[in-house]
Amino acid sequence: MASADNDRLLLRLDSEGRLSWLGAGRAVPGAPPRQRVEQARRIVVLVPAEDVLLTGATLSARNQTQLLRALPFAVEDQLLAPVEDLHVVPVPAPGLDGDRRAVLVVAPTRLREWLDRLGADGIRPDVLIPETLALAPATVLIEADRALVRVAPDAAFACPAGDLSEWLAQTGVPPAELAIHDLRPVPNESAAGSREAGVRDGLGLLAASLPAAGNLLEGAFAPAHRRAAGGRLWRLAAALAVLVVLLGLAERGFGVLQLSRESAALQAAIDQRLREAVPELDGAALAGADPGQLLQRRLESLRGGSDEGLLGLLGRIAPVLASGTRIQTRGIEYRNGALELGLRAPDVQTLDALRERLAMLPGLRAEITGTSPADAAQGGGVDARIRVSGAGA
Repeated sequence: MASADNDRLLLRLDSEGRLSWLGAGRAVPGAPPRQRVEQARRIVVLVPAEDVLLTGATLSARNQTQLLRALPFAVEDQLLAPVEDLHVVPVPAPGLDGDRRAVLVVAPTRLREWLDRLGADGIRPDVLIPETLALAPATVLIEADRALVRVAPDAAFACPAGDLSEWLAQTGVPPAELAIHDLRPVPNESAAGSREAGVRDGLGLLAASLPAAGNLLEGAFAPAHRRAAGGRLWRLAAALAVLVVLLGLAERGFGVLQLSRESAALQAAIDQRLREAVPELDGAALAGADPGQLLQRRLESLRGGSDEGLLGLLGRIAPVLASGTRIQTRGIEYRNGALELGLRAPDVQTLDALRERLAMLPGLRAEITGTSPADAAQGGGVDARIRVSGAGA
């Protein structure tokens, strides 16, 4: 059972169109103040039970859509009007077994009349239920000349208070099994059953046993203002989701940009080191080349991939240069596949003998490219340059 709270506004609409509302735990005649209506987060209105049938049906359904389609035809044999002309709504009813379900049936024209009446006082209800649904099962509420009876979770009716005994006899429910709340100024002594002394406010009693669920405002009658609020929340959620996606994309884009800048800086550093290692390369040569391949070719060239390379030539001529002590090696320069040896010999004959020995090595050529007298202060002799290269150079 639900109880009244500050966020809920409970009203009661009688068959004559008169309103009352629950204030300070008691019914207050008339429409509630506009401020109270505006502050309410949930407006519940009890409508006359004479115009709403509370009944039951037994049927099974795999889902809510199938249930809503089959329900009108499950209660069709209990109705006087064609089921197509009525508004049928399933409601939760604790206490029912198996596939038994409670059902509310009302004429759409009557439902619209209630909504128009409430709208005249600026009231847009969230929930509309019959008075009998707010009664606990096996309960009778007697007010003035009218009685509300709920004999079971899925069975209820309203009748004149004077006819209550006859109506109860037709249901087959003994009055002794019912909790009877007689709120008339002069209690009806002929009505059997238990009475709750001291309770004289029907709306307060109904509020105490108000169900947590159940609403005639379903389908085409669903409250538009609550759907609009829900739509705003969904739109806000969608906007937040889009914002999250955009932030994620922006973060990823920033990361890609940062990595691109780091990659460009790293490539510039590689090009700089490559220019320092291979100064003869120009920008055009560096532009479409793989630095690794350039360095590999440079290293193979320095190692001497064939006998005409630097290391290959040095390996072959080193024994000849080291075989005597009369010739000093003053410098070595490797250029275009040839070695330029800077030497100092005691005389030209010794120098020429060295050239012949180098030229006798298989696949090598040796020639003296220049001579000059050595400084006498440094021991005299002859300074010369001998070029050693492969036979094809």
